Amino acid sequence: MNPIVKYFNAEKAESLLFIGFGVFAILLSVYFFFFIKEIFWKGLAIPLVFFSIIQIVIGATIYTRSPKDNLRVETILKYEPGKIQSEEIPRIEKVMKNFVYYRYFEITMIFLGIILMYALSNYGFWKGFGLGLFIQCAVLLSLDFFAERRGYIYIQYLKDLVEKI
Repeated sequence: MNPIVKYFNAEKAESLLFIGFGVFAILLSVYFFFFIKEIFWKGLAIPLVFFSIIQIVIGATIYTRSPKDNLRVETILKYEPGKIQSEEIPRIEKVMKNFVYYRYFEITMIFLGIILMYALSNYGFWKGFGLGLFIQCAVLLSLDFFAERRGYIYIQYLKDLVEKI
């Protein structure tokens, strides 16, 4: 399979995971918040909802954008291959740089979640909030790990392609 098509298909597939995890977490949060009376579960529901909304928006954006990006890169490669160097490689390098910032944020939120779970362990709401933060950011970190890895393979392919042109 064409590496460009493979990259964008994988990006699109992972965006469905983002959406799926987001929808699942929102449904779980609704159940926790409205049907379970313990304050711990209400605390857990808040970060689940917040980060789920982010996951759904990111997933939907990538899902709708990937086919257009795939077509754009295929067209550039076919008609103006020099633009791979001047447009697509800088675009994906920026994306890769952003993964570093996402990683630091997600790791910071995971540690904050752990601190809230253990430092405020006598407070049910904050313990639940910390667990929700930990779960959601661990999921985001895991998904971003695979996206970043895929991005490195894609950018290397593009750089190798430019050398051949």
